Amino acid sequence: MELRKTFQIEAAHRLPAVPPEHKCARLHGHSFRIEIAVEGPVDPTFGWVMDFADIKSAFRPTFEALDHRYLNDISGLENPTSENLACWIWDRLKPTLPSLTEVSVAETCTSQCCYRG
Repeated sequence: MELRKTFQIEAAHRLPAVPPEHKCARLHGHSFRIEIAVEGPVDPTFGWVMDFADIKSAFRPTFEALDHRYLNDISGLENPTSENLACWIWDRLKPTLPSLTEVSVAETCTSQCCYRG
């Protein structure tokens, strides 16, 4: 069984590796949608894989580190593409959420990436 919990952060960034004329080279912001997926068997007693509140709790420190921040200033996110952001989140969550199977980051309603470790 797979569970997915979605979070939204507001954050600014710029992509320093793109050419200066590229629109993403300029400072801009997104309402990033971050989806955390976990997988496992359904517990016969509780009837769930895990409590959604446990996913929220595990994500809380990461949420606080990212929400309403300038991502380029965060160690490890100097080039904060969606791909790098997904990997960065994975690296922080996997130790406390061992059933983690995917981190999805959408920077717009039509553009998203998924990282599966």
